[in-house]
Amino acid sequence: MPINAIASNHVIINGANKPATIVYSTESGTILDVLEGPVILDKAEITNYQIHTIEDVSPCTLLPGLVDAHVHLNEPGRTSWEGFESGTQAAISGGVTTVIDMPLNAVPPTTNVENFHAKLNAARGQLWCDVGFLGGLVPDNLADLVPLVRAGVRGFKGFLLDSGVEEFPPIGKKYIQEALGVLGQENTMMMFHAELPTADAHHEENSHEYSSFLSSRPDSFEIDAINLILECLCARDGPVPPVHVVHLASMKAVPLIKEARASGLQITTETCFHYLCIAAEQIPDGATYFKCCPPIRSESNRQGLWDALRDGVISSVVSDHSPCTPELKNLKKGDFFDSWGGISSVGLGLPLMFTQGCSLVDIVTWCCENTSKQVGLAHQKGAIAPGYDADFVVFDTENEHMITNSTVFFKNKLTAYNGMKVKGIVLKTILRGKVGYTNVDGVTKAPLGQTLLEPRK
Repeated sequence: MPINAIASNHVIINGANKPATIVYSTESGTILDVLEGPVILDKAEITNYQIHTIEDVSPCTLLPGLVDAHVHLNEPGRTSWEGFESGTQAAISGGVTTVIDMPLNAVPPTTNVENFHAKLNAARGQLWCDVGFLGGLVPDNLADLVPLVRAGVRGFKGFLLDSGVEEFPPIGKKYIQEALGVLGQENTMMMFHAELPTADAHHEENSHEYSSFLSSRPDSFEIDAINLILECLCARDGPVPPVHVVHLASMKAVPLIKEARASGLQITTETCFHYLCIAAEQIPDGATYFKCCPPIRSESNRQGLWDALRDGVISSVVSDHSPCTPELKNLKKGDFFDSWGGISSVGLGLPLMFTQGCSLVDIVTWCCENTSKQVGLAHQKGAIAPGYDADFVVFDTENEHMITNSTVFFKNKLTAYNGMKVKGIVLKTILRGKVGYTNVDGVTKAPLGQTLLEPRK
């Protein structure tokens, strides 16, 4: 069995940054041993294994592969927006070794087993990182939920308002209550796009102004939606699955999550790189590539989200990579109300977060460990420990670079981060013991990724 070792003076393990040498198998793709202490360069010193090679990546940092638990890959059906090939290549180029594909924007959506099989067939031979899948919560598929669990989806996502695509309609209070009961005995999770329109929402007439779009989706959308979800949870007498609020954008909704968790409800939430890195005050009028839903809010709101993340109320950070064609962004018209909402950023999160001043230990907590836990992969992904997948990122913390549209791996070369200078660069990504990307050679010619269909743990 081919056994290698990789070492650094800076390895993120057990909530600390320390020197270590990691022994792993390229055959099983798993970590065999973690030898903390000074870097070992002599193979003979590792007496328990017949080591083939040792690679010392010092002074760069070695951290576990990131797990992005919120990505829209859009295949089949809207592959012109993004696809498995380009989306997973973008992921692994940024140290993301696992992504979780959202159930909508593909056609058909992942709302029953037949549709799920269509997606799995489309993914075959096109994965450069490992991929898990979520199922959809739509009004007519209560009977499909448990079969989808058996087929391998890692959780479910639903919208409380128009999703933007007609084949994925929103759900209401009655459906949520029934679905909580259907899935109460299952090892899964229910996730919600938590915006609920209210009659008092308003906006100025100028659709070219970002402030007009922002006022059309106020904080109350998120607050009211979360209150509805909590009402449904509290009304249930029997067991319910854990519940998760995706892409929280409003700091004003944070107290609801905090209070609910304190009362014993199983509810968690995530936020996104764009809510932590960009503020409404920075967005030029007509710059529709910044449009997303919920919207990017004020600078004070951005700081409030950081506080909630550091306090542990927000548990994880994801990309919500939601690409489309440039035509759907209506760049020439610059109309925020007549353009697709979504920001492309899978694979960009590690340097974005590091540039914000986060320690790599915190980034691993928020973008590896907690995202893995969220989708039932905490036994396999998101940590450097014996028995885990040998997913590693070699990260140069001293190197600066600029994100540009021309250099991203996305199918559509458009991101809100174009022109942003960031600190830190991924030099190498290893997936299950094999090199999947280097910043010199790019991604491997052959895809190394697998689908993750085993039951949650």
